[in-house]
Amino acid sequence: MTMRPTDSSSARRGRLLAALAVALTGVLLLGGCASLPESSQPQALGTINREPAAAGPPAPIEGRDPGLLLLDFLQASADPTNRHLAARQYMNPSAATKWNDAAGTVIVERPDTLLEERTENSATYRIRAQRVAELAPDGAYRAIDGPPLEYKVEMSKVDGEWRIDDLPDGVVIDKPAFAKFYRRYVLYFVDPTGSAVVPDPRWIASPKDQLTQRLLTLLGEGPQPAIAPVVLNELDARRVTLRGPITKANGDPDEVGVGLGGVRVDFAGASELAPRERELLAAQVVLTLAKADVLGPYMLLADGKPLDERFAANGWSVADVHQFSAEAYAQNRTGLHALRDGALVEVNGDGIAPAPGYFGAVHNLQSVALTPDGQFVAAVADAGRPAPEPPRTLMIGSYGGNQFPVAEGTTISRPSWAVDGSAAWAVIDGERVIRVVNDRSTGNVSVQDVDISAMTNGLRMPITEIRIARTGVRAALIADGKVYVAVVERRPDGKFALTSPLPIAVGLSTPAVSLNWLTSDTIILAREGDVDPVSTVSIDGSQLISQTTRNLTPPVRSVTAATDHQYVADSRAVLEFTTNPEGGEQYWREVPGLGASAVPILPG
Repeated sequence: MTMRPTDSSSARRGRLLAALAVALTGVLLLGGCASLPESSQPQALGTINREPAAAGPPAPIEGRDPGLLLLDFLQASADPTNRHLAARQYMNPSAATKWNDAAGTVIVERPDTLLEERTENSATYRIRAQRVAELAPDGAYRAIDGPPLEYKVEMSKVDGEWRIDDLPDGVVIDKPAFAKFYRRYVLYFVDPTGSAVVPDPRWIASPKDQLTQRLLTLLGEGPQPAIAPVVLNELDARRVTLRGPITKANGDPDEVGVGLGGVRVDFAGASELAPRERELLAAQVVLTLAKADVLGPYMLLADGKPLDERFAANGWSVADVHQFSAEAYAQNRTGLHALRDGALVEVNGDGIAPAPGYFGAVHNLQSVALTPDGQFVAAVADAGRPAPEPPRTLMIGSYGGNQFPVAEGTTISRPSWAVDGSAAWAVIDGERVIRVVNDRSTGNVSVQDVDISAMTNGLRMPITEIRIARTGVRAALIADGKVYVAVVERRPDGKFALTSPLPIAVGLSTPAVSLNWLTSDTIILAREGDVDPVSTVSIDGSQLISQTTRNLTPPVRSVTAATDHQYVADSRAVLEFTTNPEGGEQYWREVPGLGASAVPILPG
């Protein structure tokens, strides 16, 4: 229970806060202990208040046992305000001055304090915890699957209360405390074709009234390094910058982004942009702010004049830039299909019927993919050839028409189409990634190898699943049962490469068997076993969330998804993820008539 401070304790706390305030106005980056192992170089994302509240952050509990005080310290470390002032209260003035909180940020779970030595006035503890992630200065979150974090802390009594004397530089945050202070936001950049925006998640701890400024500042600083080569940024500081203060739509500078009132932003240099570039700038800004619950209207200016005269009076809205959003690209326009008894079938309100043409007439298909417009099909077939001939064939054809073979292999992964239907991706024999390029203007089809040399040090073969994001700049992979997100990079010679594999769904106890893109920044996956066989996870590895198992009969064999529909195939049926409109309960509902061996198919 928190004790009420006495007059003497209040005085001690006042002296400590005063000492910390003096220390924090000086040089904070003095040499301290060794930095946390394997840490990155992030900085706190909170801003320094010009006039901190007189009360300050909550004081440490009086009379606290040193081991419990250290756990409290890990909780307080999640608050980045005023250079982690809340955490510095747990240190003596000298340690608070020396501690470099910008040396790295590591998020941990299940922290444990191990007492090594203790006297009446001093104690040495070793803190051991499981690493969860690292946080970069720009809020980029990177999941970690590595050894536990372990470091030493020296403590002593200050005015009868235990305080930290010495600890490594860098911030260590307990995961529940991180979730309390930080929130996940999404910045949006532009895909290489200039037709859609690409998500770039960040974790930020900012007050609501400072969030708009923080988000637009991060947009100006650009995307994370991994995707920087494959996206565009119309708010690139080399061309366009913020001009003057950000205000509400009526010019009021107070409480911007809080509640109603909208946002007014003036961009220096934006008057030099072409009309299409202005639209893309608006899409980046509007969708980034709207996703963060910063409400419109969005009054956007270019060097003091309206960015677009069409929106001069009422400002921009989400509807005005919806065509660039990932949701617009994620709409399912072809309905549900399935692979049943080796043939492609169509599922509609009238029942189940064979698809027209070749793919609905054969019975040797292993997997099938449809283009988003439903006009083309890629399928893996059992060739029926005796060993040592390759038993699998990848085929391309039109929906309702004929097909022809394009590749062979011992194994071929389920194909995945680019959103524009220009190419189908697949993995041959677990190690060779190919693009089957479909030139719609000429009808020519060619096979192109994808360079994966930049991936070999980041994951273990074989690659058993590949799904191309609807924005085209990322790919989700299963390699050796683990889940990754990689960057799709187009080289100057027109060839493609997969780079920068990032492990996500870290900590799964069983191998992943199937995955798909649920939204532009979320993946749905299925894994072996009876416990939590279906989950969703963010592309940065955060927010691994188990889906309900209600009505599921594991094992789950396959998963496919669009933004508004999710389907799985378990041991007995194809099921759709459904919410009961009466009670709001979520469950899996069987799609009737498909049977136990069928696999659901959505475009992509």
